[in-house]
Amino acid sequence: MTYTITTTVDAQFDDVLDAVETELQNEGFGILSDINVQATLKKKLDVETERYRILGACNPPLAHEGLTEEPDLGALLPCNVVVYENDDGDVVVSAVDPEQLVGITENSNLDDIAGEVKGRFEDILSVVEDRFASGGGD
Repeated sequence: MTYTITTTVDAQFDDVLDAVETELQNEGFGILSDINVQATLKKKLDVETERYRILGACNPPLAHEGLTEEPDLGALLPCNVVVYENDDGDVVVSAVDPEQLVGITENSNLDDIAGEVKGRFEDILSVVEDRFASGGGD
């Protein structure tokens, strides 16, 4: 079972991160949190790692709909999208699969919302992949 929707691109980290942030906004998501894992691990553990960011994304109308149906859903929000450098020097963009995430609630009334979010995440990753496949951002 996979729990993410993922794409990998050969591009500069900052360009990919900017593209992901822009596409999240274009799909109605705000970024509620932005965790710089590389900086945190360096500061807290004095460990050197590749660049790694966790973006906590939220689409307010969809979040409201989900929370109205299932108040404890807030424990699973926001939906995380990660951007990181892999060992090959490529940049990976990976979003949580909302269908898998809300599946643990066993509330079928959330299925349509999860499907909507998944579709938007798939669109975001597709746009990012297409942008850099055509040489954009380099």
